[in-house]
Parts: sequence; structure tokens; C-alpha cells
Amino acid sequence: MIGPARTDTSIVGRWWWTVDRWSLVAVAMLLAAGALLVMAASPAVAERIGLDSFHFVRRQAVYLAPAIAVLLGVSLMTPLNIRRIAVIGFLVTIALMIATLMLGHEVKGARRWLSIAGFVIQPSEFIKPFFAVVAAWMFAEHQRGQGFPGHIIATLLLVLVAGLLVLQPDFGMTVVVGTVWFAQFFMAGMPMTWIGGMAFVGLAGMASAYALLPHVASRIDRFLDPSSGDSFQVDTALAAFRTGGLTGRGPGEGTVKSILPDAHTDFIFAVAGEEFGLLACLLLVALFGFVVLRGFARMLSERNAFVMLAAAGLLVQFGVQAIVNMGVNLRLMPAKGMTLPFISYGGSSLLALALGMGMVLALTRRRAGTGLIG
Repeated sequence: MIGPARTDTSIVGRWWWTVDRWSLVAVAMLLAAGALLVMAASPAVAERIGLDSFHFVRRQAVYLAPAIAVLLGVSLMTPLNIRRIAVIGFLVTIALMIATLMLGHEVKGARRWLSIAGFVIQPSEFIKPFFAVVAAWMFAEHQRGQGFPGHIIATLLLVLVAGLLVLQPDFGMTVVVGTVWFAQFFMAGMPMTWIGGMAFVGLAGMASAYALLPHVASRIDRFLDPSSGDSFQVDTALAAFRTGGLTGRGPGEGTVKSILPDAHTDFIFAVAGEEFGLLACLLLVALFGFVVLRGFARMLSERNAFVMLAAAGLLVQFGVQAIVNMGVNLRLMPAKGMTLPFISYGGSSLLALALGMGMVLALTRRRAGTGLIG
């Protein structure tokens, strides 16, 4: 790769020779694939709801340049600065999530969006990377000893975030945040009593959601028995994969985007399957897998507990979100609205993912003696 000389001691020069350039390339490929698929999927959706054909394309393009700037800018930071912006961002985002419950826009029974200065944002998207880093800090401080109750603080923060997400409601995001917390706690040395307790709480939570929330019960029932209710979107997505075959029908030749309401967001993977085929879908899966596994591989030599736990949490979040979206498209999981990282339409999602991946790139930078830059 062409870049600054090794003797360049500027911030950019040092960044270029310490950042994981292979992960950077993989993320760039995902961003390019996302731009292509939004252009393929969104015009039909825009026309169906009475908007200009390129309404969503233009809006996504507006967010793309800032997202790239955020990703690269954050990747220049040290772990200390990553921790600082995560703490500030966490506090601000919690305040915005509370404001959303009172002042936010309600769409399909959910209140997740807040209008600020003419822009509509989804604060809960940003809580994911901020929570992963703050929780990692708490777990790392607990490991240092001295009686600091890091485990308890991280758990209380999880309860706070999960409570706000459930009130929106957004159970899919709650599951992602809970998975990140569990993975970090497990790597930080979760006691066996906690593991048993968390398993009980998880099962009790799922049973309660099924018993008390009709829409959750409906989704689970339709997943277990598709004939028990409306499974139109998932059935249509599966038909798109079958139609696309190995190499797809060709760019612009798909029909599923004209039928599915969420073809540009939750079901954009089905559009990829129909127009570009199985090979293109496998390439996307490979890129997601590469980013996650490459990040964990870079962590193997890390001795700083905070850096290791923060990067791991961010990578788990990224991977789980991708798995959930693709699993829903392939009817491997109950239906749940969740974007495909860097691929689906959505300004808040794009910026939040760029922030999270910028943090990963910053935390996994190499440094002399310890393997990673500090």
C-alpha cells in the first residue's frame, strides 16, 4: 500500500504505520457495498411512498462523508482519549434517550427518534459503542483490585440502558447491549454464580416478554410456525434468495425491493441476494467475519485489560448485529428490525458504526514493546 514514509513522525505518519490497514480495507469495502446496495434498493421504496426516487440515496450520501471522517478521526486517538469521549458521549446519549421518550417521534408504536436542528437521529444507536467502552473501563478497574466495585457499576449501567431501550421499546437493541456486557464480563472473569444467575435472568426475561408483550409473542410464534401468522416479509426475502441463485439477476433487475417495505434497511441483504447472488452474499459474510476475527487476533498480544475488553465489546456488538440481521433475512431468527452494519440505509446507524469501528482501529493500533499503541 502507498502511504507516508516510515520516517514520517507526524500524527498521520505514525497512524499509517500502526493502524490495521487490512481491517481498514475491509471496512472500506463494506462502506462501498452499502452505498451500492442503498442505490439498488431505495429508489423503489421511495417511489412507493411518494418520494423522489433518489431521496434515500441523497440522504445516505449526506451522512457518508461525515461517517468516514468520524471513523478516520477517531482511529487517530489514544485509548485514553477513546475512554474520555466514551464517558462524555455516554452521559449525553443517556440524556437524549430520556428526551426521546418524552419528545421523540413515534413510528410503528416505537419512540426512538429525536429531531434536533432539522436532523432526525436515533440516540440508541450511539449508546452501543459508548456503553461498550464505559463498561470495559469499569470491568478493567475492578480487575485492578483496590476494592473498586466495577462489576456492580457496569451491571447498574446495563440496567439503566436496558430499561431505557425497553421503554422505547427496542428489544433487539437490548439483546445486543446485553450480549456485549455478558461477553465483556465473561472475559473479565465472571464468577460461575453470576453465569448461572444471568442464564436464569435471561430465560425469565424471554418468558416474561413472550407472556406480556403480544408483538414479541407473535414474532416468536411466526418463527416457530410460519403458518400461524403474517410472515410475508421473511417469505418474500427467502424467495429473493432463491430467485437470485449463485450470481444474481443483475444490478437493478430485482423485484423484491418493490414489494418489501424495509428493503433498504432491515431486508437489504435479501436485495443483495436477488440482484447479486449467493457469491456476493458470501463475500459480505466474509468481510464481516474478517473484521471481527482480525480484531480479536490483534488483541491476543494485548496486556492492557481496558483496551482488550473495550475492543472485544465493540467487535462483539458489530458481529452480533450483522448475525441478527442476516439471520432474520434467512429465517434463522425471529423477525427483528435491525440494520446490517455499514450496508443498510440509516444516518444514525452509519455514524454510530463508524464511531465504533474508529474506536476499534484506535485500540488495535500497534506500538513498540506492548504490541498495541497507547
